[in-house]
Amino acid sequence: MMKRKGLDVEEKNLNELKVHKPKDFSYTTKYFNTKKAQMDMVFNQILPDLRELSEFFAPRMSRFLVNDVNKPIKRSKKVINSITLTAVKNFASGMQSGATSAANRWFKIQMKNKKLNDVHDVRVWCSQVEDLYRRIYSSSNFYQNMLGVYKQLGTFGFAVLLMESDYKTVVNFKLLPIGSYRYAKDHRGDVDTVCRHFKEYAKNIVDKYGYENCSESVKTAYDNGSDSQFELVYFVELNKQYNPNSPLSKYKKYISATYIAGEDKFLKLSGFDKFPFAVFESEVNGEDVYPSNCPGIDALPDARQLMMETKEFSKALKKIVTPSYKGPASLQKYKGLMDAPGQIVPEDENGRGLSPMYEVKPQVLEISNHIEKLEDVIKQHFHNDMFAVILNTAERGRTATEVNEIKEEKMVLLSPILDQVHKGLRSVQDFVFAETIETEILPLPPKVIQQEEMETEFVSALALAQKVKGIASIERFTTFTTNIAMAIDPTLLKKINGDKIVDDYAEIANVNPEYVVPTEEVNKYREQLAQQQAQQEQLQQLQQGSEMIKNMGGVDAVGADLASRMGM
Repeated sequence: MMKRKGLDVEEKNLNELKVHKPKDFSYTTKYFNTKKAQMDMVFNQILPDLRELSEFFAPRMSRFLVNDVNKPIKRSKKVINSITLTAVKNFASGMQSGATSAANRWFKIQMKNKKLNDVHDVRVWCSQVEDLYRRIYSSSNFYQNMLGVYKQLGTFGFAVLLMESDYKTVVNFKLLPIGSYRYAKDHRGDVDTVCRHFKEYAKNIVDKYGYENCSESVKTAYDNGSDSQFELVYFVELNKQYNPNSPLSKYKKYISATYIAGEDKFLKLSGFDKFPFAVFESEVNGEDVYPSNCPGIDALPDARQLMMETKEFSKALKKIVTPSYKGPASLQKYKGLMDAPGQIVPEDENGRGLSPMYEVKPQVLEISNHIEKLEDVIKQHFHNDMFAVILNTAERGRTATEVNEIKEEKMVLLSPILDQVHKGLRSVQDFVFAETIETEILPLPPKVIQQEEMETEFVSALALAQKVKGIASIERFTTFTTNIAMAIDPTLLKKINGDKIVDDYAEIANVNPEYVVPTEEVNKYREQLAQQQAQQEQLQQLQQGSEMIKNMGGVDAVGADLASRMGM
């Protein structure tokens, strides 16, 4: 098995610093209930905002109360213009296609020591590991859950993906509903504690945790065949009883505890070597636990105004199309004819007829245009226009240079959230790596890298668009240097390191490494060319000498052939 360089020492020191082990400490449900109450206090500060965001952008993606699971799914009454739902859908689709597309290569495995990546055996091994990861993701439910991750990330600013070992697919993923969990962070701002509060059927509890581990209430419901549900609390945090030398799971780096709310008995007390959650976040303000900014939060004021104007616009149209009428009571029976084309309503004996109660003269076109502007603003908050430009390689009426400049401009706005997505994906990659070692399906690495560290580089369409600026700078530098060398001094071409430029360009553009010949082989070819050139120059010199001798007469003073005596 391959060990990561310095990992054991680092983890040991980290746990000595972060995990204090009090004397005679033992985990109890009371301990977890106290910690859950503290996490609830922090979460409740953002709960009103999350509820409102859910009502406008994602009515069916939240679970703020455990009892919500028993309620029928209701459509949000605040969504009277579906552009908010469309903007979220387009954001998720754009991120899925651009960052984690199952059809394209969106990551590559390599060594942190760049020199090792030029070794043929290392490149082959990295390619095998990369292919193994892709097959794991394709056979599992990873891509289905990532679409939901992007919807939650765009709407609420964060999303949590649960990762579990699976016999069939190596790893199984589960997207947690917003509001059904809380999390806490360490001093570096990394999530190290997650608490879930959810409901489960008695049958499923028995199947997962075993009949003997269940409480009497669960056993009774199971024996009676009842479909009763029970509130479960699930905690994962750094283990205060961590013991790397113990084979027992409850002494692993992270403690895992599951129990029924209100009861003292644990359904299961276990542990993990790796944190089983991947947390995706947008912008976090200072020491805050939860993100303070995201597309949904930015678009919320516009969404409120859009729904209000859409509602008022509908009222105006209704008053124009089907207005309320006033007139003599004797003509009330003719009111239904007012909306029928070609019908004539008579007047009363005083010459009075029916007429609209309100003389409505709304600026319908202006209101409609303003609504469209609000819709465009909301879509811009969710970067819908950005994905249309970045993911399309060309646009009508624009040159390649103009498209690249637009991509650079757009990526400035999208880069922060893309970097956070990559951080969450690295957690997924680390967990998958650990599972491949645990299941012994990881290809045996070459000896040259068994004490080295590997890394993941993201090479999706969005990641490459983020690097377009680097490619453009290379092209501008080489073009400028070539032009100035031709105009002023040809020796300036020696300022260009062609080998380095080609290698960097290929790496930035995600060119298959097999397409690029290593510099060592190119240097060998150059040496061969130099030898051939030297031999040709030698031959030319000999030919020139032969011609000179012939011109001198071809014989010496004693009549001998000069050419033969000089070995020609």
